[in-house]
Amino acid sequence: MDARGESDTHLKKIHQFSLANISNDVIEKATSLICSAVAGAAVQVVSRRTVKPPPRDRERIPLTTPPWPTRSPPTNPVAGRLATNQHRDDRGRVVCCSVSVDCAGQGVELLEAVAGGVAVSDVILPDSYVPRLVRSFFPLDKAVNYDGHERPLFAVQITELADGVFVGFVYNHALSDGTAFWDYIGTWAEISRATLGAPRALPPRAAPLFESWSPDGGADLGGLIARPTQPPPPQREWMLRFSEESLAVLKDRARQELLVAGDAAGAAAVTMLQALGSLLWRCFVRARRTAPDQEVMFRASANNRARLRPPLPAGYFGNAIGAVSRRPCAHAGVRARAAAWAVEPGLSAFRLFDPNGMFISSSPRFDMYGCDFGWGKPLAARSGKANKYDGKVSLFPGREGGGSIDAEVVLAPEHMAALELDDEFWAAVSPDVPPARKG
Repeated sequence: MDARGESDTHLKKIHQFSLANISNDVIEKATSLICSAVAGAAVQVVSRRTVKPPPRDRERIPLTTPPWPTRSPPTNPVAGRLATNQHRDDRGRVVCCSVSVDCAGQGVELLEAVAGGVAVSDVILPDSYVPRLVRSFFPLDKAVNYDGHERPLFAVQITELADGVFVGFVYNHALSDGTAFWDYIGTWAEISRATLGAPRALPPRAAPLFESWSPDGGADLGGLIARPTQPPPPQREWMLRFSEESLAVLKDRARQELLVAGDAAGAAAVTMLQALGSLLWRCFVRARRTAPDQEVMFRASANNRARLRPPLPAGYFGNAIGAVSRRPCAHAGVRARAAAWAVEPGLSAFRLFDPNGMFISSSPRFDMYGCDFGWGKPLAARSGKANKYDGKVSLFPGREGGGSIDAEVVLAPEHMAALELDDEFWAAVSPDVPPARKG
């Protein structure tokens, strides 16, 4: 998946294998040659078409106005486009704007592509960087959320490999967060399985709820749209596996550290996810050789559905996430700021990159490997290049299930090189196990 505007999924230190006596330079050069060869392969788009839903009455789903009454499910919003209306005062001056999804059946984009000579094993490299070729499996390159006024809100590229298929999704984050997105993909997969297999009734699902609210925004959205003016700096991506057993060890160590520090409540509440996040953050700071007096920042996206009072329904289709950081804040302070913003709302550009920070997005709770379109369980999950920067971490469920987690780590090359020498970090990483394939 690649979420536009948010976002658009192995182990270089060879553990205790027999290659331990080979220098890091030799291993680095060999890895670079392999990745360069794969990156040089061409992906050719052979067809492109727009898929439209059945005709229905045109309808708009407001994103920035008071709740609209939910009647029957509207035309598929994923097949719509964004629409912005400016509102003027009695003197004709623009005072605010409202954004909605125009559900007129404009359609989604479906591309078919061929990656000549590229095998699944070239894409899922064990114990190596994620090949840059993977980025070419995702359409709508360089698009941002605002482009949804003219470009599709959802696009799919099906790339034929020599011995497999890669399905890449691109999705406009203004529509919804990852929870709703993966529910949407899961529903599509269920329909696909039912179409390919024997006719059967689909499992019941709650109808999606599109009712939402936020105050009208400022008069000019253009000033909030940020497009890159320079090529992105060099990056290295690595998909790292953390087994359930490894995460349990991390959690126990974190619990012991908290007990030593006198924080019994924290020790009782610490989770595997928190233990993994603290390890990544600590090792990132070391890899960057951050000055002792330099402030560093940890941020993570959190699903707010169950945290609201009353909680949102399970079928809510929209954005219900917040970015949380390590900075403590009293509950009363949060409520006071929210109340003040409701009286005088405003918009600001959301910037996640911090040269001394780390941001965790996505979630191991997303049912990525349950999205079987009738071809069997996916072999792996990878992401495109949207919102990739030094210090970005995306968490995916481990393919083997249980409590395992795959972490996609993005760092500048020099920081990744330093991370590769961090013994504490690699002691927690589990050996990469190539997925078993049907014969």
